[in-house]
Amino acid sequence: MRIMSFNANGIRAAARKGFFEWFAAQDVDVLCVQETKAQELQLDDEVFFPEGYHRFLFDAEKKGYSGVAIYSKVKPREVTRGLGWDPADNEGRWIEARFRNVTVISLYMPSGSSSEAAQEKKYRFLDLFEARLQEMMASGEKYIICADWNICHKEIDLKNWRGNRKNSGFLPEERAWLDKIYDDFGWVDVFRELTDEEVYTWWSNRGQAFAKDVGWRLDYHVVTPNIAKKAYDWHIQREPRFSDHAPMWIDYKLVLR
Repeated sequence: MRIMSFNANGIRAAARKGFFEWFAAQDVDVLCVQETKAQELQLDDEVFFPEGYHRFLFDAEKKGYSGVAIYSKVKPREVTRGLGWDPADNEGRWIEARFRNVTVISLYMPSGSSSEAAQEKKYRFLDLFEARLQEMMASGEKYIICADWNICHKEIDLKNWRGNRKNSGFLPEERAWLDKIYDDFGWVDVFRELTDEEVYTWWSNRGQAFAKDVGWRLDYHVVTPNIAKKAYDWHIQREPRFSDHAPMWIDYKLVLR
């Protein structure tokens, strides 16, 4: 089973750059999209309905902002939108598709880079999110969270780590939160179980960040341990470029049903 995570930075913009034509050839079972930046009524063109896939969206109330989506070859048994609190819900940041043997989630974590207020909102999100992650882990069920986490965990996860130690996305408090999620709660950054390569999924549009590969690994599959052991391969699609994020996928020894 192949599951792809992709922050589109505007799904309409990504479509204009040829994302869905490229996607059709990738044999993906589930696609999790973050930052759709569109309302469902704006996505009625046939390009947004790739053949063979069921589509599920959760839009932000604010037009042109945030939003998540899931495309799946197999129709889920149940789809849940939101976490029951803001900004997860009014900003369209969480959608989950429950299948018989696994639940796949598309999550767009808030960014704190624009202001102190934005960073405080991010911290509130992390605080509220903890309880849900604990409940999910305690359930014993199988989960795959595909997300733009907007946090780098280790120095290996971004090129210029020395210069970003005081910047949102690599703050000590954010990294400590991920330590807790992994070490105390038991969630697994499955990419790091497969490789220790220094590769990235996001590059600033400023300067020559992409050309020089000065990037950040912001896009993760965070999974329960009973799923982590089933992962066996990964891929990050640097080019062609459809967004400032690269599509990334992980292959699992699972049959989606």
